[in-house]
Amino acid sequence: MSMNERIFKIEQLLAARSVVSFRDLLGELEVSPATLKRDLAYLRDRMQSPIEFDRSLGGYRRAKPSGKAARQGFPGLWFNASEATALLTMHHLLSNLQPGLLARHIEPLRERLQSLMESSEHSFAEFERRVRIEQPGRAAPQPKYFEAVADAVFARRRLALSYYAKSSDEETLREISPQQIVFYRQVWYLDAWCHLRDGLRKFALDGIRKVTRLETPAKELPQAQLQEFLAAGYGVFAGKNMQWAKLRFTASAARWVASERWHARQKQRWEEDGSYLLEVPYSQPQELVMDVLRYGADVEVLEPADLREQVRQSLVQAAARYA
Repeated sequence: MSMNERIFKIEQLLAARSVVSFRDLLGELEVSPATLKRDLAYLRDRMQSPIEFDRSLGGYRRAKPSGKAARQGFPGLWFNASEATALLTMHHLLSNLQPGLLARHIEPLRERLQSLMESSEHSFAEFERRVRIEQPGRAAPQPKYFEAVADAVFARRRLALSYYAKSSDEETLREISPQQIVFYRQVWYLDAWCHLRDGLRKFALDGIRKVTRLETPAKELPQAQLQEFLAAGYGVFAGKNMQWAKLRFTASAARWVASERWHARQKQRWEEDGSYLLEVPYSQPQELVMDVLRYGADVEVLEPADLREQVRQSLVQAAARYA
């Protein structure tokens, strides 16, 4: 019986009975007294399980919780090798997800994950050495803005903010009703009802220059309306004026594109010559154009005509720089 199995068995016995003697634990687990003592110490010290030895009853039992922060039960986190690997991946994501963002909240959880992984078949150091997660290219927004925004989202309160839009190079004062926060391509966004523009808008958190939470309740939108507006178009930019883009990829690029998911509602098919046709909905072309240009000569925009022309002009301007 592995250590994980023994610890799980101990917690099962303590949960099922009011008191379990040391002798009964030895009989159930079929281990030496020294091994059982180590397992009990691990449960108390490393897993912070609420168990104690009651001398009057002559056995171990679940301790009575005290205070609001007291643990009400056992951790309940026992895992095999694949689950341990998933925990390590979570650990790396927490460590690398916007360095500095919510660090004071994440660190206790990271320590907990590390403690859990050290009881698996492989050491935490080995997992750490064998898994690598890279997230290049994007700067993290200021943590104080993230926390202020997240607080308003869950408290359902409006925000007053000064917002800088990179697309227009302008800074404006807005009053908004936050709806949801989105982490997309290494950048945090806030979907909100803008009372200045009287409509749904998306704000990049790194564009917020100043933010104040108001006590005014946020405008509530039906979930169906929110999802229709924000999830219909391609990428992070959305809107009501949706069109469909038809793209044709060469046979050499098709092997990669066929395994990609550009949009939940995409349509695709293989052609006889090995090329690949992909159709995706979009409402604003910025992000779609950038992704099309990423494939260079291996993709052609078939329709609509205005999107095809926008990509053509971008390629002409790019080629001109190398003339």
